[in-house]
Amino acid sequence: MSSVPFVTCDLLDDNPDKDLQVVTPCLDGKFFKSYGARKSFGGQIVTVKCFEDNSRVKELLATDGAGKVLVVDGGASMRCALMGDLIAESAVKNHWNGVIIYGCVRDVDAIAELDLGVHALASIPQKSNRKGIGEVDVPLYFGGVTFQSGEYVYADNNGIVLSKDKLVD
Repeated sequence: MSSVPFVTCDLLDDNPDKDLQVVTPCLDGKFFKSYGARKSFGGQIVTVKCFEDNSRVKELLATDGAGKVLVVDGGASMRCALMGDLIAESAVKNHWNGVIIYGCVRDVDAIAELDLGVHALASIPQKSNRKGIGEVDVPLYFGGVTFQSGEYVYADNNGIVLSKDKLVD
């Protein structure tokens, strides 16, 4: 799936009978920006919930992520980044299709060169704590939708779409 380009608008248009969900922009103007070189990405969801601690993000992206997208609920914190270039490089090395972070990233110029889909709310140079705090494979709720491990997510510059079914090979 990682090399097959798609447009989320077309996924919605081509699947009117499927129960697809669209992540909605927040009223305060926060919405996901693309930071990686891969502009459209999707795959099976793996979730992690952590607040200002990227320990679980680092651990998960160091495992085999073929066909997967890590979705991180960082509580929309604007105080520190949950992923930088070293963790993003690990994700590429381990074949992850992408990472969606409800929070911040850093090292954005380096991340922009990596063949990885990366969506986050903002960038900030401050690194996060590492105390081993975080929950994996838990339902996440932000952007008006619920992200569940095992379901599918598709993202591009138009937005983010969730599906219970695989839509792109």
